Amino acid sequence: MADKYSEAFDKIQGEVPGFIAIALVDLETGMTLSTKSTRAEFDLNVASAFNAELVKQKLKTMKALNIKGALEDILLTLSEQLHIIKFVTPKTFVYMAAEKAQTNLAVIRSVISKHLPSLT
Repeated sequence: MADKYSEAFDKIQGEVPGFIAIALVDLETGMTLSTKSTRAEFDLNVASAFNAELVKQKLKTMKALNIKGALEDILLTLSEQLHIIKFVTPKTFVYMAAEKAQTNLAVIRSVISKHLPSLT
């Protein structure tokens, strides 16, 4: 299974300028199922666990506000980076980071969506 994810992650890296890192994450446990990073200091296991908690809180907020529909993605814009959380299945999501100066949200969303079937 990891090989399938690695191939998709390689393609995503090649198509997103400024790619930093990507992880496939189990929502319930916050554990990474597969990762790829261009920076050793970018700890995807830590990021995945915290982002799983972020997603869980957003889902609780939606429930509390009686918001119908599915959560598709969450974008975090930092001063120098874009981070996106995109659901793959109801129980898994992709977390990806890229350099803001080298790419944009439209490119990231398009590339992830293109390769989403490879991650299911």
